[in-house]
Amino acid sequence: MNFVIPDFYPAAAELFVVAMSLVVLLAGTFAKNSKGLAYYLTQLTLIGAGAITLFSMDSQVGFTFSNMYVDDLMGDFLKLMLYFAVAIVLLYSRGYMADRRMETTEYYVLAIYATLGMMVMIAANHFLTLYLGLELLSLSLYAMVALQRDSARATEAAMKYFVLGALASGLLLYGISMLYGATGTLEISGVAQAVYHQAANKNVLMFGLVFVVAGLAFKLGVVPFHMWIPDVYHGAPTSVTLMIASAPKLAAFGMAMRLLVNGLFELADQWQSMLMFVGVLSIVLGNLAAIAQTNIKRMLGYSGISHMGFMLLGLMSGVVGGDRHFALNAYSSSMFYVVSYVLMTLGAFGVLILLSRAGFEAETIDDFKGLNKRSSWFAGVMAMVMFSMAGIPFFIGFFAKFSVLQAVVAARYYWVAVLAVVMSLIGAFYYLRVVKVMFFDEPTENVAISAPMEMKVLLSMNGVAVGLLGLIPQSLMSLCAFSLLGSL
Repeated sequence: MNFVIPDFYPAAAELFVVAMSLVVLLAGTFAKNSKGLAYYLTQLTLIGAGAITLFSMDSQVGFTFSNMYVDDLMGDFLKLMLYFAVAIVLLYSRGYMADRRMETTEYYVLAIYATLGMMVMIAANHFLTLYLGLELLSLSLYAMVALQRDSARATEAAMKYFVLGALASGLLLYGISMLYGATGTLEISGVAQAVYHQAANKNVLMFGLVFVVAGLAFKLGVVPFHMWIPDVYHGAPTSVTLMIASAPKLAAFGMAMRLLVNGLFELADQWQSMLMFVGVLSIVLGNLAAIAQTNIKRMLGYSGISHMGFMLLGLMSGVVGGDRHFALNAYSSSMFYVVSYVLMTLGAFGVLILLSRAGFEAETIDDFKGLNKRSSWFAGVMAMVMFSMAGIPFFIGFFAKFSVLQAVVAARYYWVAVLAVVMSLIGAFYYLRVVKVMFFDEPTENVAISAPMEMKVLLSMNGVAVGLLGLIPQSLMSLCAFSLLGSL
């Protein structure tokens, strides 16, 4: 009898993360200083996974697990950004969680499982694999939101997130079942072949596409599936909000590329109009709703809705004319946007965590009053992040918006570009309001800002990166374009 030994090489990083999750669990069970050991082991897991991904990068596309899993440059680049984002989230969060007695081994294990789920989402070539990754991420985040057990607000946020997330998963599963019924396969590349050769029922395909886009829109948090964003951002502990707001956006982008571009590109005329609809609505509603917010976590939540709308405009623009070079520019601008957004989000919530302390949450805009007099450096860091999110030159956020708008104009959707610019100008109000409060209002308290030195150093580097990458954005743009070459 001949046994076929599968080639697990394309999934080496994922297998390493699975093994390390068991090590962290055992360490949390038997070690004396279990929390500290779990933290360092989790960071070691992310560093190790990054090293494996980096050294196994190849321009050739690899498959494993019966073609259910794919390894390509796009997936590798997104995974590297993912490890980086999660490592920073954990470093920013450690002191915050310890002050509130929420730093447990379970928190770090959940972070590892969420990371694994995002890795699987990014590299899935099969609907079953994609769904498993999505649910692993979602269930981990639901539990993380509810970690603050004595907080009614956190429990309510977790329940809302769970119920609405279950609804979105149902929509996605229903769409997947329709695509399977129409094409006879669950493999994403197989679906692409069936649609290309017109071997599928067009009406069933269209119904499936609508439900799949709806499920995807929920995970991105865009209109009209955005209702969970402000409540969950507000209710969750700030460290968990940072986790939800940053790294999963990278996984959602990868999921969108796998489903829409790799799997359903022949239906691009249909999903393009859907993305345009939800993208434009997200930019409008996100910016207008954020103006009325006094809670900065809710403001950043609505801001995130607007930013994901911008990202969808880049995806939407890549299908015009069938030109591969044009598609590469559009999709790379969308990837550049989501990477830039994650970097800015890390900085914004990092400052929120820095200003928080045991018994006090820096959640309202008034909590930033007079920050310049308490710490001019970190007021400057927050100002750079706010300027960047507003799209003011010359920060990374400006070039992210500019590259997406360039793709939209090249696709000849002039009215969409004009509307996006107008809404960005309106949105600049609530970002600049935070800057005004920091530099021109009197502080309500003069408590010294205390945080671990490593957090202060990394947060400073985070702010400098937002400014520096705005001066030399071409390097990151080129990396995004290069990583997409093998996927188009």
